[in-house]
Amino acid sequence: MHDIWQADTRENALTAYNLFIDCYELKYPKAAQCLQKDSEELLAFYDFPAQHWQSIRTSNPIESCFATIRHRTKRAKGCLNREGMLHMMFKLSQCAEKKWIRYADLITWQK
Repeated sequence: MHDIWQADTRENALTAYNLFIDCYELKYPKAAQCLQKDSEELLAFYDFPAQHWQSIRTSNPIESCFATIRHRTKRAKGCLNREGMLHMMFKLSQCAEKKWIRYADLITWQK
């Protein structure tokens, strides 16, 4: 699986994908069937420019949205009241939103 996900090119990823299916289809038929059904989605990030692959591979969109907020709230624990903490979280999410817009523009540009 790691070789599929970290391949340098789409062709190398397809080679690793086919090897994975050949090796594990008999032992894990449901997993192999799921991968075969969603193979295009699995390899979709190879359609983007290579300089974006790292951020696409490592981004859990929901988790990354709150990474900045989680980082700050851990440090500020006990220093703020409820309203202050909510205000800080709101402002941090507004700052993080600037990145989201860039990613949305990139996706729109690719289509």
